[in-house]
Amino acid sequence: MLKDTKYLELLKEKYQKPESVYTELINLEAIQNLPKGTELFLSDIHGASMEFEHILRTGSGNVSEKIENFYGEKWDAEKKNAFSLMISYPKEALSRMKAERKTKAWYAETILELIDFMRFCSVKYTRSKVRKALPEKYRYIIEELLYTDLSRNTKNLYYKNILDRLIDLGQAQHFIIALCQVIPRLVIDHLHLVGDIFDRTSGEYTIMEKLMNHHSVDIQWGNHDVLWMGDMYGSKANLMTLLRIAARYGYLFDLEKTYGLNLRPLFLYAEENYSAHDSFKPKIVSDEKNIFKEESEKLLTKVHQALAVIQFKLEGQIILRRPEFKMEDRLLLDKIDPHEKSIIIDGKTFLLNDFPYEQINFEKPYDLCPEELHIIETLLESFQQSEKIQRMGRFLLEKGSMYLIYNDHLLYHGCIPLNEEGELMELKLQDSVTSGKEMLDLFERHIRKAAVDPNSSDTFSTDLIWYAWTGPVSPLFGRDKMTTFERYYIDTPSVHKENRNAYFDLRDDEQIVNNILSSFGLNRKTSKIINGHTPIKAKKGEKPVKAKGQLFVIDGGMSQAYRKDTGIAGYSLLNNSYGFQLVIHQPFESLDKLFDRKKEETSLKQMIDEKQKRKLIKDTTVGRMIQSQIDDLQKLVNYIKEE
Repeated sequence: MLKDTKYLELLKEKYQKPESVYTELINLEAIQNLPKGTELFLSDIHGASMEFEHILRTGSGNVSEKIENFYGEKWDAEKKNAFSLMISYPKEALSRMKAERKTKAWYAETILELIDFMRFCSVKYTRSKVRKALPEKYRYIIEELLYTDLSRNTKNLYYKNILDRLIDLGQAQHFIIALCQVIPRLVIDHLHLVGDIFDRTSGEYTIMEKLMNHHSVDIQWGNHDVLWMGDMYGSKANLMTLLRIAARYGYLFDLEKTYGLNLRPLFLYAEENYSAHDSFKPKIVSDEKNIFKEESEKLLTKVHQALAVIQFKLEGQIILRRPEFKMEDRLLLDKIDPHEKSIIIDGKTFLLNDFPYEQINFEKPYDLCPEELHIIETLLESFQQSEKIQRMGRFLLEKGSMYLIYNDHLLYHGCIPLNEEGELMELKLQDSVTSGKEMLDLFERHIRKAAVDPNSSDTFSTDLIWYAWTGPVSPLFGRDKMTTFERYYIDTPSVHKENRNAYFDLRDDEQIVNNILSSFGLNRKTSKIINGHTPIKAKKGEKPVKAKGQLFVIDGGMSQAYRKDTGIAGYSLLNNSYGFQLVIHQPFESLDKLFDRKKEETSLKQMIDEKQKRKLIKDTTVGRMIQSQIDDLQKLVNYIKEE
């Protein structure tokens, strides 16, 4: 009771006057009865910054849908399409418009149309929340226009004067751009990013900047995110893997430029010690090149090989010092016969192609030479000291987690490891045995522990972050092994195979999905799972909706690297106050083609839920937090009355 009294006294100091308490209580109770905002779920962006930005600008097609709902038959298709494009790309739309069309009357009409539409989009929100979304320099003017019925004559002269002065002062275009930039924020209230921001192409920092400036976002870490986080917190094996992937996909020079990495020792070492082999040519050579312009592809080929060899050595060291990982089958360097140019895997002998035997000390195959050690230390230091890397690391920790329960739905990137019978697989580490939810909690604890001292390395926590990337019972990887070595050096396709965890075949089983939901304490009748990680092969008829609508897989291949298999450019998921909608995205080619078509055609929507009773804020995760505040304020009201 004494503890409650102290808390109420502190709360009383915050509000000071009883009227302030009553006002806040009434306000919070009113908010609880507003419709919930629209959530957008995305996953597996893999550096595709242009596609990602397009989805944000269009609200994943939601801007166009709201225009259709609001203007309906009042406008023809051409005008609705032009309005939608202007909202999504206002600067570009205005710059492409002929000067003679930009009359004073057009500016005034367009501003009023945008104000009308903004009023429609903001109907779910309190004035306070809308105010926070408005640009500060135009906040007063927008609010004056937004909260008045301009069809009435009472203040028509007043508002006409506002518009006239905006236009006469040359502010009309800036004002239109500001209005357009607010609307997507009102259309999408919250963004869930269900993993894999990084790798495959070089747009990850552009994406992270968008996320760091986003008004409301959470992240569920994916295997590629954790690969980068491992580098941030000291995992040398993770760093070499990250750079090898960058060399393979041809954007290593971009990373050098973006983060100020000191790649020169690596370049010089690779140039002197490796030969150029066609099998290591980068898939794409970035336009961003440094001083090695003429030899960029040849150099990347050599660097690619050097990074692969260093990676295999470092991984071997982890496996040897962590026998509990049970990954001895991935110790391959000691299985090589340099004389026969072959390797023994699972008792079978395979010939090796283009393997750099001279870079391995076969008496101690996992030892690093002095030059390799210098390269690793130099790269790790420059990576960790990058201000941009540090910013991203802090943000990923602040907004990220292994999984999230939000509005009674379960979000995670990879899988819940299962055996063939659909039972939870166990992971035995040190003195603990974990599975399911506890396993994800264990990984998160160690990721956060490694972040406390990012200058440490070779600790159990940093090694476990590497295991999260590639381990056979990792909930982020979801395969029995990663056959990078075999795909590089052995022509036999059978040894390239990576067997998926049984989860990926069983997640279409309603009972299995319900069991997973129950293990997280969720209601199997009302809760759903949102999952990423595995591209849906839409070309082959695979569907993203599993287990009779209980589970969604929203990795449709946003990155160009996956489109050969998927045939589309990704899925996204919308959840408004009435239920879920699945959005199918087509490849975003360029702004020129978008404006040539004069239509935003990148998404088709599919309703998942039958129209249900409208969900209010009080039914959500945010609503529960608000209810807790309401309960405290009600206690304070009673406390004040008793004094």
